[in-house]
Amino acid sequence: MKAHDGMYIDGAWRPAAGRDVIEVVNPADERVIGTVPAGTAEDVDAAVRAARAALPGWSATPPAERAARLAALRDALAAREEEIAETVTAELGSPLAFSRTVHAGMPIAVAGFYAGLAATYVFEEKVGNSTVYHEPVGVVGAITPWNYPLHQIVAKTAPALAAGCTVVLKPAEDTPLTARLFAGAVDEAGLPAGVFNLVTGVGPVAGQALAEHPDVDLVSFTGSTAVGRRIGAIAGAAVKKVALELGGKSANVILPGADLARAVNVGVANVMSNSGQTCSAWTRMLVHRDQYDEAVALAATAAAKYGERIGPVVNAKQRARVRDYIEKGVAEGARLVAGGPGSPRERGYFVSPTVLADVTPEMTVAQEEIFGPVLSILRYDDEEDALRIANGTVYGLAGAVWAGDEAEAVAFARRLDTGQVDINGGRFNPLAPFGGYKQSGVGRELGTHGLTEYLQTKSLQF
Repeated sequence: MKAHDGMYIDGAWRPAAGRDVIEVVNPADERVIGTVPAGTAEDVDAAVRAARAALPGWSATPPAERAARLAALRDALAAREEEIAETVTAELGSPLAFSRTVHAGMPIAVAGFYAGLAATYVFEEKVGNSTVYHEPVGVVGAITPWNYPLHQIVAKTAPALAAGCTVVLKPAEDTPLTARLFAGAVDEAGLPAGVFNLVTGVGPVAGQALAEHPDVDLVSFTGSTAVGRRIGAIAGAAVKKVALELGGKSANVILPGADLARAVNVGVANVMSNSGQTCSAWTRMLVHRDQYDEAVALAATAAAKYGERIGPVVNAKQRARVRDYIEKGVAEGARLVAGGPGSPRERGYFVSPTVLADVTPEMTVAQEEIFGPVLSILRYDDEEDALRIANGTVYGLAGAVWAGDEAEAVAFARRLDTGQVDINGGRFNPLAPFGGYKQSGVGRELGTHGLTEYLQTKSLQF
């Protein structure tokens, strides 16, 4: 076990204000692998003051120079790629191959994208007799989750820095070691002191202090809808900008003409990926009643193959939450066809890959985000019924549509109340805007849209 000291504030590792620490646990074997400081409001204030002091210089830095610093950051992350993957595996429990390709590989690519965009984005434009300037919004408070620990950090920090903002990051308490690696890469990349600052800590203390701080101009939060509501209320009271990436209960709609076996197998893989800890996972599979029994059998077979390949969920609380949902589903009338609430291993926070059949739209497991390897399969009668069920939750983050004819799938997808839809197995695109409708959030991340979240406009008339 390693005790990690200090916060990264104003370009250096500085002692924390208090003595409390957070224990970092490996969810695969339940061992404590390290500690980090539990930041206080005092630490947050020091970080915000550093970010505020650095803002004038960084916002005035030519975009080409900001791009060069971001390119250096990408290179520093790439040099740490294997260490990042191993660290994510240690503190999140993700299988190492998945950590390499997704948890390390994707954010490095995203950092590279924003390095390029910073150099090419048009921060000034002529509109009639006006010149419109796209200026940085200011100091950004970034609060990130544990499920994609580096990706979420990069998805907020890289566009904010490209825009000319300065950043204070409060990462999830379950995965702070990855955040410390990122801070080390920032330091190596030569960003000016105070442009990026890291405060580790728990949400109700450090996270709340960051959201409430009067010198933070924008709060960007990814996490549960319940916490997002609180942060939105805090930001609203202070009339400050907020970006919220929240929960999901995405529908995987398989229309009658689709390749059923492929749609089901890809759908199960999507839910089991990252042990189901993905806000955009297609956790509701909608199948026409004539194909329902075949789909259930295919899903049960597919889920069974993940038994030894799936990692644990992040902690004991999350494991208990997922088990409770499985039990509630069965109690409300769902039929367990794979997995179940029992633990498949003696140690570690493992949950069996689970498939629930005979799920109806009003059941808890069809309405609430479980955030574990649990798939609910629902019947529908016709396309209008499928659309009503798919749109029948408070969420609207992602989804999928499968059809024999692509135009048919696109027509259905256009009627879904959701921010992203994958057509016939279309791959996730980290350059496309990501974000939700309804209670899945406010704003967009990734791509050009992700940069504009951190800009505000000023018009000069001539």
